Amino acid sequence: MLALLTSTSASRATPNCLRDAKPYKLAGDTMEWSMTIAPGTDCIQGLRWSTMQIYKVEVTEKPKRGEIALVGPGFRYFAKSDFSGTDKFTLLVVGKNRHDEGSSRVEIMVSGSSPPLLVSALNHRE
Repeated sequence: MLALLTSTSASRATPNCLRDAKPYKLAGDTMEWSMTIAPGTDCIQGLRWSTMQIYKVEVTEKPKRGEIALVGPGFRYFAKSDFSGTDKFTLLVVGKNRHDEGSSRVEIMVSGSSPPLLVSALNHRE
């Protein structure tokens, strides 16, 4: 029997990549979120909570080991194919929470994970 291990690191979105996305309040607060992502993959995350209107999202600190794209009231982080270790980026969210306008900083710490392995078993007869 022959077992093949292959990496599935083709570009794809990582499901549930954020580990602890706690709501921010648009009240001058700063939230710390963390993300785990495999090399060569991306994470898509919305920033809107149920009672919020978002007016603007800005990247105030760019990641150094990946790329960030703002997508509507959210973001998409792309990990480089050789990503390992950690990365960090910061967003400024401006909007209205119920009746009050304000802003929040969201600091996102990114940790690398190993790409999932596919295991395939082949029966080999001699």
